[in-house]
Amino acid sequence: MQQTEMNVVSHLAELRSRLIRTLVAFLVAFCASFLYVKDLYRWLVRGLEDKLAILGPTDIIWVYLLIAGVFAIAATIPVAAYQTWRFVKPALTREEQRSTLAYVPVLTLLFLIGLCFGYFILFPMVLEFLERMSGEFLVMYTAEKYFRFMVNMTVPFAFLFEMPAVVMFLTKLGIINPVRLQKARKLAYFILTIIAVTITPPDIVSDILVIVPLFLLYEISVSLSKFVYRKKLAQQEAA
Repeated sequence: MQQTEMNVVSHLAELRSRLIRTLVAFLVAFCASFLYVKDLYRWLVRGLEDKLAILGPTDIIWVYLLIAGVFAIAATIPVAAYQTWRFVKPALTREEQRSTLAYVPVLTLLFLIGLCFGYFILFPMVLEFLERMSGEFLVMYTAEKYFRFMVNMTVPFAFLFEMPAVVMFLTKLGIINPVRLQKARKLAYFILTIIAVTITPPDIVSDILVIVPLFLLYEISVSLSKFVYRKKLAQQEAA
């Protein structure tokens, strides 16, 4: 009993250490992003014809913090993935350690791809649709609402695009398997459809443009889970 308690305390201390290192990495990335936040702001609003409005003296600070925070999250993803790998490393075999370490750059790449998908495809598509609907109104964007809307259209997709790598990693650890994923397909499709319909304009074309990639991501995740699961079973039989 005492040995079990010592192991739990040791794991919690290790987890706290990994979380602190991730938080420090985020703060460093946040400070670095904030130093160049004006340049980032100018790049993000380069396509706008008019300047964004602010309704209070502190609004621009909030906008700058939001921009710096998103870029800091993107920069922290590889650190968070590596610290997660270091936390579960003692429970893995040497072969599993080498194979799961490759997920760190993959997670970073998928996050950036999802971010680009949301920013370059989804965000302008939805914004154009809403601008067409507001033809009878005087359109004036505030900086806070414009960037809040941009973040809602981009950051969720950045995390959703990490689904294949996360599924492979969890399959490698034995937490999930392709059988469970196949049984949960209908529920997963339902949840992904709700997400797509919620963040897109109320027209069928926009919904399809978002739903199809999400369904493909899930099916790719299931296929990759099958591959990892079969390979894991083969290694166990060989051992």
